[in-house]
Amino acid sequence: MEVTTLIRTVGLDLLKPALPQRQLDGHKGTFGKLLIVGGAVGYTGAPYLTASAAARTGCGLVSLGVPKTIWPIEAAKCVSAMPFPLPEKNGMLAGRALPQILEKLDGCDVLALGPGLGRSRETARLVWELLKTEKPLVLDADGINALSGHMDALSRRRNRITVLTPHEGEFVRAGGDLSPGRERAAADFAREHGVYLVLKGPGTIAAAPDGRCMRNPTGNCGMAKGGSGDVLAGMLVSLLGLGLPPMDACCAAVWLHGRAGDLAAREVGLWGMTPSDLLDRIPAALREVTE
Repeated sequence: MEVTTLIRTVGLDLLKPALPQRQLDGHKGTFGKLLIVGGAVGYTGAPYLTASAAARTGCGLVSLGVPKTIWPIEAAKCVSAMPFPLPEKNGMLAGRALPQILEKLDGCDVLALGPGLGRSRETARLVWELLKTEKPLVLDADGINALSGHMDALSRRRNRITVLTPHEGEFVRAGGDLSPGRERAAADFAREHGVYLVLKGPGTIAAAPDGRCMRNPTGNCGMAKGGSGDVLAGMLVSLLGLGLPPMDACCAAVWLHGRAGDLAAREVGLWGMTPSDLLDRIPAALREVTE
């Protein structure tokens, strides 16, 4: 029997009740402890953007695990996060990094895995092992690419919080089928695999395993540059760390991300805006929802 998917539009009427009041007597431990794992030689911008976006979106503590070769770069750039070096092989994270990652993750609330990770057999194995965590997980970029041919690893997370943030190419590599259209494709994938799916692109779609499906109205073509998705991943993991339910976190992240892009386009223009411009405008986007 064919399942009908009802598509709703993300708007302020949904977001304002979803974002929690900030505790006036809260401390950095109150607002979530995040772990971001990624980066590789040649991909130093992605982990920086993800960690910086997480901090900009309100979480309390952000740890960032990267290959030891690029750690000095991240340590110099990420003044609002806590980068730490991990074992590497050929400029990418090595399998022997797993114990250190798990030790750090034990003290964190949410894991974001994949920004700038690179693609190799060893990084893929690392992703498969980290999929076993009980913690909520945001899987982005090469973390999603590691699923190609290994969707069984994802299926074992069915009763845990898992969010995937693919663009269309990554979606297809992970086994998604776009032939029914973006909305139906996202909804079907989320139901089949028991995940929350954020299918990026014009009119980003957020789909839940229970059939809910939302279309985002914010954003513009100036955001179509490498690094914009890394910013979104950081915003999403931050909102999960703050305690939002997964679908609320997905909808809030995509709306705020797009709104930051719209503010950037208005102020610096579609042609010249960069993902760093999104970072600078996250606070203004948040104020529109929280004040």
